[in-house]
Amino acid sequence: MQIIDAASPLAQSADLVAGNIEQLKALFPELITEGPNGVSVNVDVLKALVGDRTITDADEKYGLNWHGKRRARQLALTPSTGTLRPCPEESVDWDSTQNLMIEGDNLEVLKLLQKSYAGKVKLIYIDPPYNTGKDFVYPDNFQDNIKNYLELTGQAEGGQKVSSNTEASGRFHTDWLNMMFPRLKLARGLLRDNGVIFISIDEREYSALRLMCCDIFGEENIVGTVVWKNATDNNPTNVATEHEYLLVVAKKKESIDAEWKSSISDIKDVLVRIGDELTAKFKGQELQGAYDTWFREHKAELWPLDRYKYIDEGGVYTGSQSVHNPGREGYRYDVPHPVTKRPCKQPLMGYRFPKETMDELLAADRILFGEDESKIIELKVYASDFKEKLSSLLELDGRLGAYDLKEDFPTEGKVFTNPKPVRLYEAFLPFLLKDHGDLVVDFFAGSGATAKAVWKLNSKDSIRRTFCLVQLPEPLNASDKDQKAAVKLCDSLGVPRTISEITKERLRRAGNKVKADNPLFSGDTGFRVFKLDHSNIRAWNPNPADLEQTLFAHQDHLMDGRTESDILYELLLKLGLDLCVPIDKRSIQGKDVHSVGGGVLMACLAEHITRDDVEPLAQGIVAWHEELQPAGDTTCVFRDSAFADDVAKTNLAAILEQHGIQNVRSL
Repeated sequence: MQIIDAASPLAQSADLVAGNIEQLKALFPELITEGPNGVSVNVDVLKALVGDRTITDADEKYGLNWHGKRRARQLALTPSTGTLRPCPEESVDWDSTQNLMIEGDNLEVLKLLQKSYAGKVKLIYIDPPYNTGKDFVYPDNFQDNIKNYLELTGQAEGGQKVSSNTEASGRFHTDWLNMMFPRLKLARGLLRDNGVIFISIDEREYSALRLMCCDIFGEENIVGTVVWKNATDNNPTNVATEHEYLLVVAKKKESIDAEWKSSISDIKDVLVRIGDELTAKFKGQELQGAYDTWFREHKAELWPLDRYKYIDEGGVYTGSQSVHNPGREGYRYDVPHPVTKRPCKQPLMGYRFPKETMDELLAADRILFGEDESKIIELKVYASDFKEKLSSLLELDGRLGAYDLKEDFPTEGKVFTNPKPVRLYEAFLPFLLKDHGDLVVDFFAGSGATAKAVWKLNSKDSIRRTFCLVQLPEPLNASDKDQKAAVKLCDSLGVPRTISEITKERLRRAGNKVKADNPLFSGDTGFRVFKLDHSNIRAWNPNPADLEQTLFAHQDHLMDGRTESDILYELLLKLGLDLCVPIDKRSIQGKDVHSVGGGVLMACLAEHITRDDVEPLAQGIVAWHEELQPAGDTTCVFRDSAFADDVAKTNLAAILEQHGIQNVRSL
């Protein structure tokens, strides 16, 4: 029986270096050679293979370079020895949900997810720190990042304290780049071939971010940049900043080009066709009545174009497009109501069009009025004018995020600063997430808006999309006026004063709100909470002054105070199984035995197994295994210190192997 200890490959997250070497070896066997520290790459051979004759100019390379880049790349490749501990008591619908909310340093979490989720994520959206000088930029530790994380977040004593990345530090851009590079490197590994990452950013680091993504993903996979005009002006210079960016990058751009167009284009064609058919048969109120009947029957199939609720002689149209100016003060003039003849209510920031353009729209019957002048007018947009591509310009008031948050925290005040609006996600989620099981990852989860957007989308079309959020338990500062409401909320809930607690509470409330707003929706609005911690498998850390005591303490390879669930979910991660995979439990010979994923993993983590237990326990496991008939090979795991002696361990392994369970391991 093979023992899984802290040094075992099974106790590590995915070894990305070994994977890279194997891929290089498969393509170019002559590249791989032996060096003083083991396997190495012959750089001169590599240069010859790609026709590089500028060996003497090796230090002069095009691209983004900064102090620490090599170390940042190495940090991404260093396996994690951490684990994710389950927290059912903080979760919602633990037994049935397929959604994840993980509390921890996103670098370590991304490493731990590699075995289970590599190549499975359809969309990543992140809203990282913009490097404003007030952001918390996480100082990674190459030697022991788990210990560093626990100390920084106040879960362990010692180490550095949380601080912001100020321009006075002398490493303003460098620290931000070193923080982002390894995380994006690992994020790429999670994406499917047709997966895409959307990154929110502003002008401070946009240029560096784009070059970094060219480095990691390849310039050919840059899909484009969406300029989000959001009416914010927080730039102290003479140029008012009224926009942010969404950088869009694909894993393999050729895999998404046709996909983006197909579904939206098909829906648009349906709307145009039904419009042509009905306008040829009906007029006036009969036309709208006929379309209303058809629309009710097909609404679920029309998302995200289900806002096209109206029809006239020009075809199917929507009135949901605003005429207000999303930036600073717009145009001011009167637009008389066609019935009351009184001026219609003006948008808060004025009209987005000059009066000449408005007169042309009125003449073309492209303006929609309310019953009287109290309603702000809207722009009529026909389905035939809808553009299938994601526009490079998005006009959306950024303040809507605060209104979204207030829906879930109506009396608690401003518990989060600058949350992203749910409508921001509606600009791009429908282009990509069209199938059951499509997975969204957000590893800078913040206010949890990503989860709410996914749930709202699911409630519209009943497609079962899932998400995985990751948020650092960044401590809240009671003396910061912008965080006082959040601190008060945490105190009222009796939870630690951290941002991740706000994230979790937002998810609980948002899930309830989505269900309340959609009574017929029976989809998944739950989530499983996991927390980053040291591995359950004890590392060998000898005390030279008392080696005998060290050896005695290391008889049990597992950390004190860890539960069977803690150990079981670490096995899931290390064996590459989904954290929401079904887990069944049976009592065999008085011991709890777990079956994961229909028998792909079977585990008995009882603390004592005697010689008398071996035969009935092994036969019970064999019978259950035969009943399950798993599709692949089964791994069976036991607690090493549980066996009364080596005879008991050897006999149990032999019985299991005789019945086809070859992978028997102990912890």
